[in-house]
Amino acid sequence: MSDWNEKVIEEFRSNGGTVETMGFGRRLVLLHHTGARSGTERVAPLAAIRDGEDRWFIAASKAGAPTNPDWFHNLRAHPDTRIETPDDGTVEVTAVVLEGAERDAAWERFKDMSDGFRSYEEKTTRVIPVVALERRGD
Repeated sequence: MSDWNEKVIEEFRSNGGTVETMGFGRRLVLLHHTGARSGTERVAPLAAIRDGEDRWFIAASKAGAPTNPDWFHNLRAHPDTRIETPDDGTVEVTAVVLEGAERDAAWERFKDMSDGFRSYEEKTTRVIPVVALERRGD
């Protein structure tokens, strides 16, 4: 997976945020996250939904695996981070895990964006977390 991620990250950076691999287009962000235990910074390419000028949604789907992805645990430990976006460049953000109706509404947007998200939900018994990445002020 790491080699695949590296190729997607390289394509994102080389093409100003456009990723033709798997038809992602301009729907990805590069999430920088710091290891909860290791303190090591990592980068993960993730499908994102823009929610206004200062907020993006990401989903901790892990392709329907029974556990949350590592980056989700890392964001809970270190919520202040940054993303690289196709339109805004690098943005300092704070990660907020959505709850209740707000989470459900955001998750519906992911399922509307791609049948893949719907299939991930069908593969797992866990509620897939949705995280809002909110732009931090200067």
